[in-house]
Amino acid sequence: MSRRLQRIAGLASLVLGFSLVCHAALAATQAGAAAVEVQPSPGRFLFWTPAEQRFGYRNMERIFPTRFVSRGTAAVFELPRAKGELAVNFVHHGRPLDTATFMRDTNVEGLLVIDHGRVLLERYGPDLTANERWTSWSVAKSITSTLLGAAIQDGFIHSIEDPVTRYLPELSGSAYDTVTIRQLLTMTSGVRWSEDYRDPHSDVNQFAHLSEHPGHSILDYMAGLQREAPPGTRFVYKTGETDLIGLLVSRVTHKGLADYLSEKIWSRTGMARDAVWALDTRGSELSGCCLSMTLEDFGRFGLFFMNGGRAGGQQVLPANWVSEATHWAVRGDTANLGYGFQWWIGVDQTYQALGIFGQAMYFDPRHELLVVVLGAWPSASDKERFAERQAFFDAVGKAVSLAPPARDFPTPSPLSLP
Repeated sequence: MSRRLQRIAGLASLVLGFSLVCHAALAATQAGAAAVEVQPSPGRFLFWTPAEQRFGYRNMERIFPTRFVSRGTAAVFELPRAKGELAVNFVHHGRPLDTATFMRDTNVEGLLVIDHGRVLLERYGPDLTANERWTSWSVAKSITSTLLGAAIQDGFIHSIEDPVTRYLPELSGSAYDTVTIRQLLTMTSGVRWSEDYRDPHSDVNQFAHLSEHPGHSILDYMAGLQREAPPGTRFVYKTGETDLIGLLVSRVTHKGLADYLSEKIWSRTGMARDAVWALDTRGSELSGCCLSMTLEDFGRFGLFFMNGGRAGGQQVLPANWVSEATHWAVRGDTANLGYGFQWWIGVDQTYQALGIFGQAMYFDPRHELLVVVLGAWPSASDKERFAERQAFFDAVGKAVSLAPPARDFPTPSPLSLP
């Protein structure tokens, strides 16, 4: 090769090398910018963008102060699986739908169907894997009320007919005077509250920003509310009252909710991973929301509850707790559902734990059926997506009633774990 050609080749190599370096630097800059863009603000969690939702719902411990719920050292309870996958086909508003269409329509990231203790259907969306946690939002309310049942079984609470002020005397002289634990559980305290997520001045939004006002506690805020109806006469959905239940349980057990949940349930039911519970500014668990776990661990909790609250060979909940907690105590404010002890109750013996942005645990005791749906709706509530999900639940119930029965075999359960 002539010297001239060598010089040209060398120059070309330099140009190519410089171009590759520039492209690499640009790609790194763009990747870094993308990473920086997805930094969900804790104070704006009700208004996160879709990208922030996808990151935040899987990584609450990277956004909020949290406490782990230890699974302990017990063996993982492997959920038994049926042969094949349950086919779910239904018609909603004249549209023929199947499982895949339902998941796309309603922004589902995790779907689990368990019938008679066996997994019939398990699918994931593009932003969740089997080993990743997803936040519960208000599904945690039903778990917090379950811990209150455990505290009764342990003898820490005498009765749900006791006045709340017996255990939280800081509420004496407030609108919560004469309100019972039962009325907290059923959200019929008669205390005025707004759960409007779109109103920045609503109680639920003011509650969410307590962290910006050091020295102001949940008890301070709740004690300042006014009464609007006699206790026991009117249902109003109040996240703040679930926080009072959580504070009460922590007070009587002398344990944080995460530790008590670990002791009574998580370490006894073969959970796959530690759960993560978000904390308030004083280091207490946010009882009304934000408990993160894997899809299958939602299912394991559901099996524990559906099987009467037994774990590790012991009765963790009072024998009648599940039936009483899921009894229609009062008409709710959502789509023909009633309300029990922080559970939404259907007219057909079904019941649900519900959370904003598309979270749900659905139980149908008639079929020993449990359905878990984890989602990322664009808004906190969505009537159309809610209605389609209800139609899906109905379709699953019909499908399992027609499927070959799994009930010829002993129902596997984490109840037998040591």
